[in-house]
Amino acid sequence: MRKLYLIIALYTIFFGFSQNIEEKSEKKERITEILEKKPLTPKEQIEENIEKMQQDPVLKKANWGFVIYDTRTKKTVVSYNESKSFIPASTTKLLTTETAIGILGVKYRWTTQLEYSGKIDENGVLNGNLYIISSGDPSLGSGKAGSLPYSLLINNFKQEIIQKGIKRIIGDIVIQIAVFKDNIKDALPPNIVWLEHNNYYLPVGATIDISLQKEQLVTTRKSPFNDEKRYFYISPYTKKMAFTNDYTERPLKVKLPDVPMYLGNNLRSTLIKSGIYVSGKVVARMLDNNPENRFFITNYKSPTVSEIIFDTNQRSDNALAEALLRVSAFHKEGNQTLEAGKEVVIDYLKKEGFDMNGFIYSDGSGLSRSNLVTPISQVKFLTKLMSKSHYNEYFRSLPIGGQSGTLKNSFKGDGYGRIFAKTGTLNRVKCLAGYIKTRSGRVLAFSLLINNYEGSVQQVKSKMEQLVEPAVNL
Repeated sequence: MRKLYLIIALYTIFFGFSQNIEEKSEKKERITEILEKKPLTPKEQIEENIEKMQQDPVLKKANWGFVIYDTRTKKTVVSYNESKSFIPASTTKLLTTETAIGILGVKYRWTTQLEYSGKIDENGVLNGNLYIISSGDPSLGSGKAGSLPYSLLINNFKQEIIQKGIKRIIGDIVIQIAVFKDNIKDALPPNIVWLEHNNYYLPVGATIDISLQKEQLVTTRKSPFNDEKRYFYISPYTKKMAFTNDYTERPLKVKLPDVPMYLGNNLRSTLIKSGIYVSGKVVARMLDNNPENRFFITNYKSPTVSEIIFDTNQRSDNALAEALLRVSAFHKEGNQTLEAGKEVVIDYLKKEGFDMNGFIYSDGSGLSRSNLVTPISQVKFLTKLMSKSHYNEYFRSLPIGGQSGTLKNSFKGDGYGRIFAKTGTLNRVKCLAGYIKTRSGRVLAFSLLINNYEGSVQQVKSKMEQLVEPAVNL
C-alpha cells in the first residue's frame, strides 16, 4: 500500500509539473503573438468598431448609418449604411441655419422701430398713436444671442418716450410689420406689394393686381426717401425690383407675429405703471394703404444673423431655429408660415446641389420625427459649405468637443478640441454631424445617425465617441 501511495504522489508531481510547463509555453506563445501582431491603423480601428457596434446589445436592433468624408479629395474614407435615410433630430438645424445665412447674409440685422403720430401739446399729452414697426426679428425680447430681454427693451422704449416729453397718450399702440430699407439691397420678398413710407416698406397687397403697363423698373435712386406714394415689388413679369405710382390694392391676409404684440402689450402696461396713461388698446394693423404722418422716437437693432445662428447651433435652440425658418420664408416669399419656410429651405438646398435622395424636411428645429436624411447627403452638404464666403462664420457656430455648446461634456479624449459638430437627440434617436480636424491637418466631414437604439443615452453617446475619435489620427 505504501508503494502505491508513492507511485500516485510521484505521478501527481510529474503531471502537475508537465502541465505547468505546457501552460507557460502556451502563455508565452500568446504573448509572442500579441507582440508580433501589427497595431491597427485608425481606419482599421474605426472599421473594427463598426463591427463591434453591429453586435452590441444596445445597437444590435438599431437603425444607424455612419460616414467619414474627405473634404479635399471628395471621397468616402469609411462608411456604414451611408445612403440610407434616418431621423436626423437637431442636426436638421444645420440646413435651417445655412439657409438663413445664405438668404440674409451674416451681417443682417432686424430693426424694430418706435414712432408716434399726431401732436404732443404743452402738457405732454400725445393726441395720436404710438407705432411699433417690427421686421420679423427672431430674437426680439428673448435675451438670446446678445439681444435685449423684454424688460430692458421696454424700459429703453419707455425712457425714449419720456425724453420726447410724452406724459399721456390719447390713442392706441399700433403694431405693424415692415421691411426696412436699410436691411435690404434692392430686394424685396416676392408676391407682395410694399408701400414706401419714410425709411421702411409696409405691405399693402399682392402682385396679382399689378399692371405691366404701369410698371417701372428700379435703377438707381437719388434718395432713399420720396414724397410720392410709390409701391415697390418684385415684378412677376421681369422678376426684377420695380415700382408703380398707380396701384389698385387688394387686401392681403397676413398673420401678425405674436412677439411684437407681446412687446406692445407689455409696453402699454409698463407705461401705465410708470404714470403714463394710455387711453387706447394694442392693435394690429398689418395693412396701411394710407399711413399717418409719423415721427421717429427710437429703434432697436437685433444681433446679426451670424450671432443668432451661433446661439442656435451652440445651444441647439429650437425656438430660434423655427423663427429663422419663418423669417427666411418671409424675406424670400413674403410669407411667414411653416409651409412656406419648408419650401424655401428645400428650394435653397436644391439650388445648392443638396442630395435629395431619401430627404424629407418637416420643420426647422428637427423636433419632428418625420424628418429624414442620409449620412452621405449631410457630409457632402458640409463639404460644399466650406467653399462659401460665410463658411468661417458658420463653422464658428458649431459646438467644439470637450469645450463648448452641446459638446462641452463630450470628447474629453482624442477628440478634445478637434470635433466640431451639431448634436441631435430625440427619444431613442442620437445623432452627430460636423467636422473633424485631424492631427495630420486634414479636415473630414462626418455624419453618425442612430435611430431606435436600446439602453441609455449615455451608453449610446459613449459608443459614438469611441467610433468617431480614432478619425482624429487619420
